[in-house]
Amino acid sequence: MARSDSGESVLERVVRILEAFTPDAPALGVGEVARRAGLPPATASRLVADLVAHGLLVRDDRRVRVGTRLWELASRASPTLSLRETAMPVLEDLHRVVGHHAQLGVLDGDEVLFVERLSADRAVINLTRIAARLPLHASSSGQVLLAFASTVLQERVLARPLGGFTRNTITDPAALRRVLAEIRERGVALCPGHIHLDATGVAVPVRRPDGQVVAAVSVVVPNDGEAARTVPALTEAARRIGSRLTH
Repeated sequence: MARSDSGESVLERVVRILEAFTPDAPALGVGEVARRAGLPPATASRLVADLVAHGLLVRDDRRVRVGTRLWELASRASPTLSLRETAMPVLEDLHRVVGHHAQLGVLDGDEVLFVERLSADRAVINLTRIAARLPLHASSSGQVLLAFASTVLQERVLARPLGGFTRNTITDPAALRRVLAEIRERGVALCPGHIHLDATGVAVPVRRPDGQVVAAVSVVVPNDGEAARTVPALTEAARRIGSRLTH
């Protein structure tokens, strides 16, 4: 594969271009793409033109955005596709019960990736979105996934600085270690005001029939002291999803 003078391959540069787009910045000018990707403007312009020609990016006036062709290709082989399809009817039931947000997250690297989310009008604020990520230590879904992850991953997360979203976010490694032990014992993570002071995240693990934790199902509800009431519905939802997983 061709490489630049810096030693990067074309593919590496293309990935950096695609990573420049975020939920908060879905459309960017080519100059901004170059800046975010750390590429010379001429290089970024050429690669963007190639991506547009293949339908992976589309032009939007003077800006570009991720094209549906990229979504189509990714969906064909997405390892989360069967999980999402299996979980959706259960998430819909859970959503009707809680009346706010119901979501499904999976472990991806050192983050939780949200692969599905159902919301409602006038629901409490929720910073997560489909295909968005959060640090493992900060959210209820992330804490559940971290609690049942490998010791290597846990120690890696605990060894680095833990950033805070609010004054309630756990940023002390010793405190996080205690919380993870409690989650393993109780099977639930409760995070009042950890991502936003007005919201509480509650999550439980989704297990395959063999016991392996493959996801976290969670709700985001008002931070009013009543969030624990959602645990029975969450536990049942996780059981139903897990029982339907075959591989």
